[in-house]
Amino acid sequence: MTSVRIDKWLWAARFFKTRSMAAKACELSRVQSQNMPVKPAREVHVGNMLRIETEGGIFEVEVLALSDVRGPAAVAQTLYRETEASREARQRA
Repeated sequence: MTSVRIDKWLWAARFFKTRSMAAKACELSRVQSQNMPVKPAREVHVGNMLRIETEGGIFEVEVLALSDVRGPAAVAQTLYRETEASREARQRA
């Protein structure tokens, strides 16, 4: 697998509870890649940097692995790495 739809990846990485919520976030420009809003069908690749706005805060993450199936939370956390700046900003907020 070299790429997967961003709405499926966001759902598999557990940023959103449903795939439709992930797609809606993309449509509302709450998900950005390279400072550009993305559409739900956009392909995500390993190494992409994403900015994701959720109810839990704003996450800036690097894609480490691809998945289009939702698994346990421990597996979902291996799909990305959050930047230190993002982690610190969420803790301050």
